Amino acid sequence: MSNIRPVSDLRNNFADISRQVHESDEPVILTKNGYGDMVVLSMEAFENMAFQSEILGKLQEAEEQALASEKRYSTKEILKEIKALF
Repeated sequence: MSNIRPVSDLRNNFADISRQVHESDEPVILTKNGYGDMVVLSMEAFENMAFQSEILGKLQEAEEQALASEKRYSTKEILKEIKALF
């Protein structure tokens, strides 16, 4: 579950926020005047999120390509093509 804190905590309690995002792998949402302003993530959590987003994008692209064609390949055909490359 995300933690919500005022943006002033970033200045006043940076070490605590840093520890929290690294230990929990969850974002900390910072608010300004009661409204969401920023999200703080550990670098590892950000990289994982970016990787998952990239994979999802590639899967969606593959799904679109599959829907645009009637041609289907068996596992044996795919493995044969891969082996031919090496």
